[in-house]
Amino acid sequence: MWDENRVRIVDVADQLGVSTATVSNVLHGKTKKISDGTVKRVQEKLVEMGYIPNMAATLLAQNDSRIVGVVVNDHPKYEGRVIEDPFICSALNALTYEIDSAGYFMMVKQTKNIADVTKYASMWNMDGLILIGFCADEYQSLRDKIRIPFVVYDGFFENDRNICNLILDDFDGGRQVGAFLRGENKKKVLCISDNKLLPDYDRYRGLCKGLGRDAGFMKIPMEKRRRLAFYRDYMADFRGMDAVFCVSDYYAIELMNFLIGNGMQVPDDIWVIGFDDIALCRSVTPTLSSVRQDVNLRAEKAVRYIGKMREDRAYSKTEKIPVTFIPRMSCGREDEDDHEEKIPGN
Repeated sequence: MWDENRVRIVDVADQLGVSTATVSNVLHGKTKKISDGTVKRVQEKLVEMGYIPNMAATLLAQNDSRIVGVVVNDHPKYEGRVIEDPFICSALNALTYEIDSAGYFMMVKQTKNIADVTKYASMWNMDGLILIGFCADEYQSLRDKIRIPFVVYDGFFENDRNICNLILDDFDGGRQVGAFLRGENKKKVLCISDNKLLPDYDRYRGLCKGLGRDAGFMKIPMEKRRRLAFYRDYMADFRGMDAVFCVSDYYAIELMNFLIGNGMQVPDDIWVIGFDDIALCRSVTPTLSSVRQDVNLRAEKAVRYIGKMREDRAYSKTEKIPVTFIPRMSCGREDEDDHEEKIPGN
């Protein structure tokens, strides 16, 4: 029985009497100059020795695996539950449909280290990648290491490389919220975020622009237990506010429940607004006002741009996706004809 942790390419090559270059080329799908018989022997030996899974071996000889990998940053703020995050769930749901409709298979991986992507993408001979939640310098570093086309969600960097970057118009989302609150004569407005970086800071700057003045800014802990303790310490500040704009629906719903649980009335005492417009916004009581992003549109563009990058390796694009503020009961508005975005295929 082979120990897969110690199996090397040279071990596989020695067993078959072929060069390490031949084994490496089969592993990476470079099989045009290798006979079908040799490819099959290498695949079978790789599986036998436990070097790679059966599915990977089946795909290795194909120039097009028809696999699109979706890699999500398992950031500490998710506390080990990144795939449970409502925004991540909605993004994956939309991507599932678009990737399937384009004739691809979707593979999902969560990782704290973007360096894992290089091995992950190569092992499965992927046709493309969609990356969510990493830092700007990490995307640039990854571009130097792999040639696979990849699309980024919310990458904040000067895109002078062959990367497709789909960002939201975060500033305008905040501006729409600020303009609405200004029109409703809400003077004491607070923005809540766990950082003062992009994209959250753009949402705050937009809020101030729409208000026509500076709003308050409260930086909250990432860890939920510490965050709730923080809210308890600052209850007096919340009682003095007219409205709170949270940079995510998750924080907005959590805060709204906390305030109601501590004797405040939403919207009578304070208005609460989120960002993303996840499905839960329409299910909580009161329904949550939020800035809606079109997850289906972004997923459709992501898959389309992977195709363009496969046709032209030098293709690059940065596109800003528009957003729309949706006022609901958490801002004292009766829910009107506010239908959830239609899920493609339903």
